[in-house]
Amino acid sequence: MLVLHTLALHLLFAVPCEVAFVDALINTAMFVLAGWALTQSIRLYPTKAGIIPYSLFIAALFGEMHVYLSTATLDWWLGDASYNYIGLQKDALSARYIIYWMIFGWLSTHLATRKNIDEQKKSFKEQTDATTLLKEAELFKLRQQLQPHFLYNSLNSISALTITNPEKAQEMIGQLSDFLRNSVKKENHDKVSLLEELNYLNNYLAIEAVRFGDRLNIDIEQNSATSATIPPFLLQPILENAIKFGVYGNTGKVTITVKIGITDKQLTIVITNPYDSSAKPQKGTGFGLKGVRRRLFLLYGRNDLLNTEKDDNTFTTTLKIPQDAQSNINR
Repeated sequence: MLVLHTLALHLLFAVPCEVAFVDALINTAMFVLAGWALTQSIRLYPTKAGIIPYSLFIAALFGEMHVYLSTATLDWWLGDASYNYIGLQKDALSARYIIYWMIFGWLSTHLATRKNIDEQKKSFKEQTDATTLLKEAELFKLRQQLQPHFLYNSLNSISALTITNPEKAQEMIGQLSDFLRNSVKKENHDKVSLLEELNYLNNYLAIEAVRFGDRLNIDIEQNSATSATIPPFLLQPILENAIKFGVYGNTGKVTITVKIGITDKQLTIVITNPYDSSAKPQKGTGFGLKGVRRRLFLLYGRNDLLNTEKDDNTFTTTLKIPQDAQSNINR
């Protein structure tokens, strides 16, 4: 900038090199100082309101200060030796002021716009972080609410078995311990493999088998879905709901079918259980499905991933889990 200023004055206006260099040096120094002060004025402006008018005002202010100080300094530096050049400079004050006001105006509005954009990004990030925290908190709460009913029932069964069949009570305690240990391992995972979720489900069903004995039969049919992933703790509350509908109030043997398949990058799980439409619903029935539906919405932003159908004899729950080929299983 210093060299270009010197050459422009010398070649275009025939200003002596020494005088042109002094002019360029003083104007460059003043420009750098004014630019730094203008930048700090924009950065320290306390609010977004009115920042553009403010930036134009300080551009005019610093433009005027730049022209006045550079002219006064040049006059002091050169003295009477270049009086004609000083006079020419003073005659061009208006033009010089307009030029520097435009330069500082562009710089200040650019800085003000960038500050507004940065503030908006910061605000958006804070809102996004708050939304994420609320979402994670609700997901955690839903996870915690899925287990209590099952645990209460299991502990009640263990309590009864300690009197009638201590060996089965001991077996059930061991299985419940394994079940809870696996729950803790999966707690912080967003997704697990389908096989891992099925192993967890088998631990749950082993406990239920102790409670209901030969009355309960679970038929799981899995077709080409070994590589699928699924959010943890989804199948257990659905199976628990199916057992409530199918087993409670039924003195005979009950078969619950689970069909698992994957098509078009979507894991589909269909659970069917006997259903008596005339029977009085069990207290608390349905909370598990509501919790699963809410979790699916929070995870995928969709309300169509869990559907139920019922007639006089059967109750069918269909669960759909989108499969992302790029996603990794959290371990």
